[in-house]
Amino acid sequence: MKASEYAALDATALAELVSERQTTPAELASLAIALAEEWNPALNAIIHPDFKRARQAADDELPSGPFRGVPFLLKDLGCGHRAGDPHHWGTRVLRDIDYRPERDSYLVERFEQAGLVILGHTNVPELGAWATTESEAYGACRNPWNLDHVSGGSSGGAAAAVAMGIVPFAHASDGGGSIRNPASQCGLVGLKPTRGRISLGPLAGEAWAGLISEFALTRTVRDCAALLDAVQGPAPGDPYQIPSPTRAYSVEATTAPRRLRIGVWTEAEETAVHPECLAAVEQTLTLL
Repeated sequence: MKASEYAALDATALAELVSERQTTPAELASLAIALAEEWNPALNAIIHPDFKRARQAADDELPSGPFRGVPFLLKDLGCGHRAGDPHHWGTRVLRDIDYRPERDSYLVERFEQAGLVILGHTNVPELGAWATTESEAYGACRNPWNLDHVSGGSSGGAAAAVAMGIVPFAHASDGGGSIRNPASQCGLVGLKPTRGRISLGPLAGEAWAGLISEFALTRTVRDCAALLDAVQGPAPGDPYQIPSPTRAYSVEATTAPRRLRIGVWTEAEETAVHPECLAAVEQTLTLL
């Protein structure tokens, strides 16, 4: 498979090729790593590459999950912690002491159970507190559509890597727009799941009074739905639970919906909304 062919496919298609033995996890990992080595110097999307561990995982017997062998990236924030990996929240203090967690988050465990091959961790603003991914610890992340532009935040590194085609999707999280903002700026699918849909454990029950949600940035709706199927659901220690979906999200995404009412808000506090953004909303409403 050529790198251009790999980068054009979503995670569902790549997983199907692995399942049909038309490619291997090792080949996909090599293609992703080659693209990362080519483009990351300009993007600064991946700040903690772990390519050796990724190659070893791809060569080993991976779990037979829905995304077996598909390359993936974790966010350097929140539930992106994996035992032994750097996890610095975009800060100099954690970078300088080389902080490494002792255990995986429940979400990382579910990503790996889904068969994903983790290549490393993506760039974030300090403590995820800003709408652009720029920090004194790791520098600015650039937008692959235009390197003079930023990629949004706080999941800007994830968005840049996915939009560039290095990985078909990547871990992201959202409190005040940190999935939705970079999705908008990089042309991706950005879903902030309902509070309680994905566990924040074992280190947290909830964050920001329930505003924080963990999930991913994807290029296609079907990947978004299938990955949510794979990682949703409560875990030990969660402070509350919400009802499980009545049927799989991947089924919902491919089934004609019932008639829905759509709420729209087109104003912003203390600033003007750009005409291109308003036009995009109107076009989407017309389509829906």
